[in-house]
Amino acid sequence: MTLPVSAAAAASADPAQLHAPYAEAVRRSTAGDWLRLNVPGHAADPDRFAGLAGHLGEQVLRLDVPPLLEGIDLGPDNPMEQALRLAADAWGARRTWFLTNGASQGNRIAALVAQALGRTLVVQRSVHSSVVDGLVLSGLGAAFVQPSVDRRTGIAHGVSAGDLAVALARHPQAAAAYVVTPSYFGAVADVAALARVAHTAGVPLIVDEAWGSHFGFHPDLPANALAQGADLVVSSTHKLGGALTQAAMLHLGEGPFADRLEPLVERVFHLTQSTSASALLLASLDEARRALVCGRDGISASLAAAEAMRAAVRAGGRFRVVSDGFGRFRDIVAADPLRVSVDVRAGGITGHEARRRLMQEHGVLVEVATDAAVVAVVGAGAGPDAERFAAALHALPAEAGVSGRPLDLVLPEPGPVRMTAREAFLSPGRPVPAAEAVGRVSADTLSAYPPGIPNVLPGEEITADLVDFLQNVAAAPTGHVRGAADPAVATLRIVEP
Repeated sequence: MTLPVSAAAAASADPAQLHAPYAEAVRRSTAGDWLRLNVPGHAADPDRFAGLAGHLGEQVLRLDVPPLLEGIDLGPDNPMEQALRLAADAWGARRTWFLTNGASQGNRIAALVAQALGRTLVVQRSVHSSVVDGLVLSGLGAAFVQPSVDRRTGIAHGVSAGDLAVALARHPQAAAAYVVTPSYFGAVADVAALARVAHTAGVPLIVDEAWGSHFGFHPDLPANALAQGADLVVSSTHKLGGALTQAAMLHLGEGPFADRLEPLVERVFHLTQSTSASALLLASLDEARRALVCGRDGISASLAAAEAMRAAVRAGGRFRVVSDGFGRFRDIVAADPLRVSVDVRAGGITGHEARRRLMQEHGVLVEVATDAAVVAVVGAGAGPDAERFAAALHALPAEAGVSGRPLDLVLPEPGPVRMTAREAFLSPGRPVPAAEAVGRVSADTLSAYPPGIPNVLPGEEITADLVDFLQNVAAAPTGHVRGAADPAVATLRIVEP
């Protein structure tokens, strides 16, 4: 196997990082002449399972080995144990777990672990839906910290240490503090300050760093959350870290709560991880770690490509680079340079239409679109064609009726909490006309896009202001309310009394 150019640098620090012991052990196992009478049922037979082999390739079938094999993940100091230690060393963790159900699994694990530490989770309001799932599973109550929102674009960012301190002071029996950084649009919060606030309050800091698995692997990238004092970090390694889709990691920091957290995480990990975890996903995590540690030169090229994309946006004069406005927000201390977020509404086209045209007319896929923006991501080690992106972007036509003026988005206050998310989720519910839902308890999570912050959570009271806001968003040409019983939000699902 050809190693990255900067592999010598990794070898000088720790030669073991040049290897991917689990992935290499899986590959070695394919060399044997095996009569496979175990699962998976395709038995690595490309002739009898020609459809699957034709879709994935014969080698993928051979690499699809089951768990609990001697010399792979069974026996003293087996390759899987070695791979986990190397990952922990690479990210600066006390311990690392490989996840095969995405960062969503990590968020659910973290919420379930927090349940053993207290009854209320102090959590950033703009968390991923899997954290809300964790609240349902754990039965925890939640106290929310509102993120900053760019009213001009409808983009949510992060939370400040001051706002977190206020929330923790109001909930002295909190289980943990839970924040998201970086944001979908690349905004990086002051994790060191957030960790100090949480630890002063006597609680661990849990960080959903799903979008920052590459942080810390190049001098021009922000430091990762573990290096700044986070106690438990969810890392979606498949996003920009190079693993296969659905592959992620959970890292435990070397902080004041490590001794208490480690056995809890281990138990909950086994509760949530499949007993038939995919060797393909696990091996991709091992390989992604090696590539990140050994791939500084490749990451340099990725950083240059992303900066070339931003420079082309600025030079065109029509659109705006979202991160150029990050300095206006006190909660943002850095930007992820591998994220290229573009305010396309400034150039007379909505994000949703821009994304559709980029894909259908130019063969350019971007990660996400909102009413105002599109987000392109450059994986660590990837080398996209910056000129092709810029040419496609500037070829987009202006939409009739789309103004380049800022959105001036104002969010309504959430309604009071009447039940835990778990109680509401498990209670009988029924849809009612929206007007009748006012004053009742929501059975669902409803999030208006933009900006994707949950406006209503299970267990919260539905207010008239919230109904008006959600219906206005739904009525907009590119508006969308995730979780709504119907697209127009004419009905809402409430908890039966």
